Amino acid sequence: MRLFYQLFIKLYPLIIRLISPFNKKAQKWVSGRKESFSLLTDFTTKNTKPIIWMHSASLGEFEQGLPLLQQIKLSYPNYAIVVSFFSPSGYEVRKNHPIADLVCYLPMDSKTNAAAWLKIMKPDLVIFVKYEFWFYYLAALQKQKITCLLVAGIFRKEQVFFQWYGNFYRKILDCFSFMMVQDQDSLGLLSSIGFAHKSAIAGDPRFDRVISIAHQSTAIPIVTDFLNSLPAIVCGSTWSKDDKAIATFAHRHNSYKYIIAPHDISTQRIKECVALYPNPILFTDWQTAGEIEKEKAQTLIINNMGMLSRIYQYATIAFVGGGFDITGVHNTLEAAVYGVPVVFGPVYHKYLEAVELVAKGGAIAVATPEELYNCFVDLFKNDRAKEVGSIAKNYVASKAGAVEKIISFIQANRLLTN
Repeated sequence: MRLFYQLFIKLYPLIIRLISPFNKKAQKWVSGRKESFSLLTDFTTKNTKPIIWMHSASLGEFEQGLPLLQQIKLSYPNYAIVVSFFSPSGYEVRKNHPIADLVCYLPMDSKTNAAAWLKIMKPDLVIFVKYEFWFYYLAALQKQKITCLLVAGIFRKEQVFFQWYGNFYRKILDCFSFMMVQDQDSLGLLSSIGFAHKSAIAGDPRFDRVISIAHQSTAIPIVTDFLNSLPAIVCGSTWSKDDKAIATFAHRHNSYKYIIAPHDISTQRIKECVALYPNPILFTDWQTAGEIEKEKAQTLIINNMGMLSRIYQYATIAFVGGGFDITGVHNTLEAAVYGVPVVFGPVYHKYLEAVELVAKGGAIAVATPEELYNCFVDLFKNDRAKEVGSIAKNYVASKAGAVEKIISFIQANRLLTN
């Protein structure tokens, strides 16, 4: 397995470089890493504070770690924070986030890169979020006795760590100083391979994050004007298969409003949404539209980023996209926190919060566009939407507290000092 890992870390960058002329995301992956060492060197040359380094794969994992970083910054303001990403989809969105003193790409895992990276940075505490298991970085941290925590970890029995041939990957886990996991199943799996002494349940910081966002949410005047007090289905992070299913319902039910926030806001996808939905208007066109056009509008298409978590507050029903695609459903918590029923497609079983929401009755998974249609009809009957939404909100509230548990661990073990 170690040989396979070494082949992966050699071949992956090569493949990315080969496709980069034809793929913008690959181009950013390659070009961004050319600056990583120079950015870190420039930063550490000027920085006088001890460093906390948090690494996450992409945007979703960053959002999980963000509430922890926010609390750390409040409790330990004398530390500088470095945030690194593996994927452009995280870096490009959060490269200017104020929580961090430096945001950069993590150079590809290798013994040479790991040694150089740590020699320049010299972090006091390292936090990896959820899924990041880079052998050479973790081995170097362990060798140098730098504390590295895994937070929001989640494990499944089919993962390589728990197979007879997974000894190399179990060595990777052993490099962590401690692993904070989301649920009892993950803790049980780690215990079964000898890691009970360095793992504990802390929960998922995303619950703290969405609760905080909901409490701070402000009105969006354009959305308020568009809805005009009518019930709305808010559809977030949608893909083509999602939109085609939703649009069938929208064309037959013109007494509701529809807000569509596609996962990809490229020109092509926005055009597709405009063609699919009844009487569409773009968010960016609302202010300059005439009164007749505004009055006629039934679908508001969100063609910018960063608003979705606030838009869910307007939902009578929330649909979260991705579940009709192999990628799987996107963030269901952003909607559930507002006490609205959450609906999504059949691909959701890798996401603990989606599984638990369905089990408790705060979310509904549908297998086909026909089931989606009938689900919307049912939720609009009587107080069904309020009933399901209440369960969703209570579920989110019951899961709060992960950040407090992780901070308590840091304090109890004196991993940071004031």
